[in-house]
Amino acid sequence: MKNYLPLATFNNPFEYAVLKSILEREGIRFFFQNETIIGLLPFYSSPSGGIHLKIHQEDFQEAKILFEEFKYNSHLKIT
Repeated sequence: MKNYLPLATFNNPFEYAVLKSILEREGIRFFFQNETIIGLLPFYSSPSGGIHLKIHQEDFQEAKILFEEFKYNSHLKIT
């Protein structure tokens, strides 16, 4: 996973559900680090540093633009 760069960090899976759909629709290569463990143990979010969105380096600039558009133009807020 060395070709993947961090883009954002989330505390709960519901915070990125719509964003995940957008990334999939656009064909962006990504994964969420710590997603499974925090889904099983929600109180582990803080000690683990949250759920990290990692984007493939070749898709990073496109993903960053999509993320910023989503973050600022959506009524859904990312905390």
